[in-house]
Amino acid sequence: MHAKWDAARCFHADPAVPGDTYAIFIPPPNVTAALHLGHAFNNSLQDLLTRYNRMRGLNTLWMPGTDHAGIATQTVVEKRLLLQGKKRTDFTREAFVEKVQEWKDEYEATILGQLKGMGCSCDFDRTRFTMDETCATAVRHAFFTLFKDGLVYRGKRLVNWDPVTQTALADDEVEMEEVDGSFWYLKYPLADGSGHVTVATTRPETMLGDTAVAVNPKDPRAAALRGRKLRLPIVGREIPVVEDDYVVMPASLGGDPADPKAQFATGFLKVTPAHDPNDWDIGQRHGVAAINVMAPDGSISDRHGWMDVSVEAKQFVGLSREEARKRIVAWFKQNGLLEDVKPYRHSVGHSYRSHVPVEPYLSDQWYVRVTDDRLRGTALRAMAKDQVDGALPAAVAAGPAMAGDGELRFFPARYAKNFQMWHENIRDWCISRQLWWGHRIPVWTKRGEASALASHLGALASLDASRAVVRAARVVDGAEIALSALPAAQGEHDLHVCLLDDADGASLEAMGLRRDPDVLDTWFSSALWPLSTLGWPDPSKWPEMAGLLDRYNPSSVLCTAREIITLWVSRMVMFNRYFLGRLPFKHVFIHAMIQDGHGQKMSKSLGNGVDPRDIIHSHGSDAMRFTLVSMATNTQDVRLPVDMVCPHTGETFTPKWITTSAGYTVADAVQSSPKDAARKMVSGFGAATGVATPTAEIPLARNTSARFDLGRNFANKLWNATRFALSNLAQASPDSKAEPLTLLDRWMLARLERSVRAFDAAVAEYEFHRVAEVVYDLVWRDFCDWYLEGVKPTIRTNATQQAILAAALDAILRMLHPICPFVTETLWPSVQSLAKGKVDGVVLPPSALCATAAWPAFAAHLRDEKALAEFARVQALVDAIRKVRGERQVSPKRRIALLASDSVRALIASSGGVVETLAGLESVGASPAARPATAVAIPFEGSEVLLDGLVDAVDAGAEKARLTKLIAEREKQAAGMRAKLGNEAYVAKAPPALVEETRKKLAEIDADVAAAKSALAAFG
Repeated sequence: MHAKWDAARCFHADPAVPGDTYAIFIPPPNVTAALHLGHAFNNSLQDLLTRYNRMRGLNTLWMPGTDHAGIATQTVVEKRLLLQGKKRTDFTREAFVEKVQEWKDEYEATILGQLKGMGCSCDFDRTRFTMDETCATAVRHAFFTLFKDGLVYRGKRLVNWDPVTQTALADDEVEMEEVDGSFWYLKYPLADGSGHVTVATTRPETMLGDTAVAVNPKDPRAAALRGRKLRLPIVGREIPVVEDDYVVMPASLGGDPADPKAQFATGFLKVTPAHDPNDWDIGQRHGVAAINVMAPDGSISDRHGWMDVSVEAKQFVGLSREEARKRIVAWFKQNGLLEDVKPYRHSVGHSYRSHVPVEPYLSDQWYVRVTDDRLRGTALRAMAKDQVDGALPAAVAAGPAMAGDGELRFFPARYAKNFQMWHENIRDWCISRQLWWGHRIPVWTKRGEASALASHLGALASLDASRAVVRAARVVDGAEIALSALPAAQGEHDLHVCLLDDADGASLEAMGLRRDPDVLDTWFSSALWPLSTLGWPDPSKWPEMAGLLDRYNPSSVLCTAREIITLWVSRMVMFNRYFLGRLPFKHVFIHAMIQDGHGQKMSKSLGNGVDPRDIIHSHGSDAMRFTLVSMATNTQDVRLPVDMVCPHTGETFTPKWITTSAGYTVADAVQSSPKDAARKMVSGFGAATGVATPTAEIPLARNTSARFDLGRNFANKLWNATRFALSNLAQASPDSKAEPLTLLDRWMLARLERSVRAFDAAVAEYEFHRVAEVVYDLVWRDFCDWYLEGVKPTIRTNATQQAILAAALDAILRMLHPICPFVTETLWPSVQSLAKGKVDGVVLPPSALCATAAWPAFAAHLRDEKALAEFARVQALVDAIRKVRGERQVSPKRRIALLASDSVRALIASSGGVVETLAGLESVGASPAARPATAVAIPFEGSEVLLDGLVDAVDAGAEKARLTKLIAEREKQAAGMRAKLGNEAYVAKAPPALVEETRKKLAEIDADVAAAKSALAAFG
């Protein structure tokens, strides 16, 4: 089917085509592994939007692509190499990058194949990769521009360090997790031997780098310690006591009793500026040194800034931070300096990639000055004014106006607060990563004495200023200085040259400058996604991109997950506004998370994701998509219990679960067949992590979930109903005549019209579960259960109903196509081949493909509220009769008689035979003066309706029990409504029409109760 769409170029966007545009940029999946159901969820929603708007006639682009995912991809490849007994450093940088490129090529092909298998209508001809030539050009230009404009700088400060991947992380790449730990209470002696102070810490291993102890100036003990020094145990370093308001005072000495830390605090805070961001700030305020006592892998080290290593301290050098903690605590206990230990549960930052605790680490890194109003301010001013929480900071509100101000809107609206809070508290963005895979930073640097560096200024002045920017900075504090001041400056400096391309790289290296070995944060290139994919900064360089940038940027909506509001949404808004002066998109839809059966987010790095191809194999793509759309409630995450399918027997079973070292529950890497324990298989976790490799003897097991039965049943229902309708239409009599519209016909047309409006409204608000509900109700309940069944006796001779049935089928396939593209496209030729009669007010232009068909249009005059209300009465009557038939297990073939009042008989007559057909009635007559002995009474709209012929004789006891139960149920309903109407707040605040409807319904129920009691009384 996808080949059919491709051949017709259904999804290829042409910027030259006139009309309004609709564009979506796919959140580019990482090339670390195959997509999982979380991606399928997001892409199903994006495809729904794309196909829907394409059918509405908009010039539509869905831009696909993949992300190089620097840290994640390099980590995956390094893990695979380790399984082969090799390390990254066994290769040259170029050779290692080739290895990663091979991985990328394999998984990019897999990902694109998965997208096609899911039916995604992306413009695959325009597929981009964040490191292809087009995107790389954009990245280089963006960095150069930011560097030139003073928004990129080099700084030495604490960063979030991942000791596993050994690279810096940005603040929003750190995930806080609650962990069980302890507060250790360590005694630090005064240098003069006159006593000690006790510090409380959750990280004893960092004490080796302590350079002060802080006390709150309000603490009554502060005055006596002013100007005094302590001798740091183990190291022997003398460190000062400083006074700082940051220190939490113990509750017993005036601290805030509501502060949990005040219950654990001693009032003395060990200050380790090189290993804690708050301590760094204290160190800056009081001028104390920052001593780094760790290596990049998190082990204790004397090679990264720790110079005063005592003989006693040498025993800890080389230990991991975890082992060092144990031994340092043991040392304090052995030496009588461990005062106490208290259990403490607290939040600890973990790497979003390796899932290990991050280490605050003192390091030279590159930063983007996102705190500048040109970035942060423009992002905040972009927010829709009604979604701003309170008022924007005065300085931000007073910033310069720009196109797109106030136009960025979040769905659901609550996520706007996440966006706002992030920007109001943002810190400069660390963009350098200590990796080999990624966009290499285009800066050449030389460090030396200022006067020596100044000798290069003449040669550097000859560089083209439009392609090279030169800057100088002091090493001691990173402060930039004017190039003209460099000859007279003192001390070591860095000379930085940023190049727009590599043409002058060799001449710089000849002068002794060396290119920075680091690469840019993956999110830097991702932040340019709505620009780089369209050929920015110079679309004319890429002929196939002519007109794309101006046509599809801004795009219409970004569909993504809440976890990357800060990582990605924020940065795209800042960059797009900075470089283009406009928003990258107008709407941001944040969807729920797909969780596994244990409540864990499905993740490539965890290896707990379910490959959508598995669900397609067990249930079909349409079934998967329909189920996922129905789950998109905008209110809560979706937990999806998963089973495994044995590749040896095809049997579905519950796998064996294990807990990883990081605390995650996953399917064990190797599983046993439920029928034969000797036969093994590899789980998705085993394959994704490389712990186990599938082979012919030990194949990969598929996953499945019963949750997708909903979608499969729905797709089957559509298929069977369509074939049934087509067979009836195929047998239509040649002399069929046009007949006046029956109530059933008017109702079906009104339901179609209302469903299209409801579909449109739900999509406009990104309430996708409502979309699924609309089509489910229309297809299953309205079309299949009522219209198809109701027209059975007349469809072959009634030309009007034949036209309506054909139009209904056509409209239903169009409405379902954005959700279930394969089954609708498959059925489309058969429905289109029908010789359709015209239905007044229904516009369904013919189309060779459902994918390119127009969205169904229904005229306003088909909005028949009277038909809807009257047919609802018909349905209620049929349902009441069916319920009695079901309770008494009456054969569907048995025809019965109905005896009722004039009003009920008039309703039956207006239905045009629907009640007789669907309720199995043989005759309809007037209520007799005396009830027949075999008749059963049911209440309907306040009157008594008799059903005769259900059985040969009525069981009085069973009938009395049924009526008693019915009365109890209706009286309970009535009590709830009376309580609601008796609530003054409800009556005052609810819409008047709703209050009136409640009163009307209560009156009907009271009448039904009265009728049922009358029937019960007749039994004596």
